[in-house]
Amino acid sequence: MRKLVILACTLLLATLVKAQDPHFSQFFASPLTLNPAFTGKFDGQFRLAANHRDQWPSIPKAYVTTSASIDFAILKNKVPSGDVFGIGFSGLSDQSADAALKLNYGSISMSYHKALDEDGYNTIGAGFQGTYSSAILDMTKLTFEDQLTQNGFTGQTAEVLNNGKNQNYFDVNAGVLYSGSTDGFNNYYAGVSIYHINKPSLSFIDKTWNLSSRMTVHGGGSFPVSDNLSVSTSAIFQIQNKATETVLGGALSANVNGDQNNPTSVYIGSWVRLGDAIIPYVGIEINGLRIGASYDINTSSLKAATASRGGSEFSVIYIKKQSTNGKGIPCPKF
Repeated sequence: MRKLVILACTLLLATLVKAQDPHFSQFFASPLTLNPAFTGKFDGQFRLAANHRDQWPSIPKAYVTTSASIDFAILKNKVPSGDVFGIGFSGLSDQSADAALKLNYGSISMSYHKALDEDGYNTIGAGFQGTYSSAILDMTKLTFEDQLTQNGFTGQTAEVLNNGKNQNYFDVNAGVLYSGSTDGFNNYYAGVSIYHINKPSLSFIDKTWNLSSRMTVHGGGSFPVSDNLSVSTSAIFQIQNKATETVLGGALSANVNGDQNNPTSVYIGSWVRLGDAIIPYVGIEINGLRIGASYDINTSSLKAATASRGGSEFSVIYIKKQSTNGKGIPCPKF
């Protein structure tokens, strides 16, 4: 039974390799996989981010995805006041069908944001990203139809990986981002990104499959509602080949220590992936470190197979604050 489950999951993955990238429910906590233009766009010296997702746990290791990144501004004394020139490094590992298929990505990102006013509250920027990717398919973990005969399970298959079990390719991604504020306290932003611009070839059997470009439109904002309460919202729409995804929601944050310069905040909220899942979210932020947890509650027709268990996800973001005191420039947060 376990092999049949892995086979079914792998056949699904064979389609998704062509149709849809790995993704996070907490997309707002993985900036460099969302839009290269986010590179360096934060208030601090550097930013560390990490995400871990275990999707459909009722199916043995169906999808396990982990990402990590670091980004920071460079040439601060060379660019005009209010402008940001950012560089970032990121990696992502995605294992599917009990690690039968492994995808690994390593990326370098750069972006430049131009201030549209003297205070630097409103900016527009563009980012570019180069990614080296590796895909590994382990045939020993797969079961094929010709292995099941009238004499039982033979363990032998005529399936052959003509291109080898390891496929490597180079990827090009890009995006634009607008970030604004009316008073230096609130923030709102909108962006568009395109991944796999060059549509690299990825096929273990032949050379006819190319990775479809993924276009993402996203936006959000953070708005104070009182001295110690604020509301953060975000939304995303993605399309790749014929696969689409729409996620929207928000969280209420409470500054529990009342310190505006170094707050300790608690977050609670929920996002919704339309037609698929409800995603409750909780988080805590202390000294620039924000830890978030969410859980996908499956609402689609797949809930019978997954027992409504869409998957757990955890995120960590740490922003090292500027060495100088004073109010920073508002930047996208969710």
